[in-house]
Amino acid sequence: MARKSSNPDSVVVIGLGRFGGALAESLVRLGHEVLAIDENEALVQSLADKLTHVVQADASNNETLRRLGVPSFSRAVVGIGTDIEASLLTVLALSEVGVKDIWAKAMSGRHGRLLQRTGAHHVVYPEAAMGERVAHLVTGKMIDFIEFDDGFAIVKTRAPHEAIGHTLAQSALRSKYGVTVVGVKRPRQDFTYARPETLIESGDLLIVSGPTHLVESFAALG
Repeated sequence: MARKSSNPDSVVVIGLGRFGGALAESLVRLGHEVLAIDENEALVQSLADKLTHVVQADASNNETLRRLGVPSFSRAVVGIGTDIEASLLTVLALSEVGVKDIWAKAMSGRHGRLLQRTGAHHVVYPEAAMGERVAHLVTGKMIDFIEFDDGFAIVKTRAPHEAIGHTLAQSALRSKYGVTVVGVKRPRQDFTYARPETLIESGDLLIVSGPTHLVESFAALG
């Protein structure tokens, strides 16, 4: 039976493995309408109590997608990873039924390029992204790290020794290191936006943004 959706925040999630299942649950917690689809009956049953709309079906079939009302959803995410053929056929089917915003998980660069040629508007590499993020956290002095696809990053790191006891204007971190201190988090205090007169104290954590290679170098000072 078709399920129509006029909700602009509605999402179809296809492939309910670790990535797709976690994504679907997170979207529901954030208040989005989610239709979850997988061919595996066991996966569907395991998520039946956590997701409002979860269906066992072959999402690579155009007629099945139409029957489920998928074209009425704003966007779709294909979380199929290891079965590349199923991943590509599902993206193609979504494109053919007119889904306007298609996201797809890729296992490799070649897989990602094929997904784009097949109709995916956005390709994500969750394993590679998480591996790089953890590498920064394990080997560096960053407490958190987010990198965007244009070579820009935001990090949370300890304040460098040279900044302690000085205001941001006095330490001139931006002119020295080419990064911008966005905010300061002091132990047991709320986050505050950084200003030139903000005084940095021992134990402060800085939220810093800038080109990836510059914020990496800056975090190494901490």
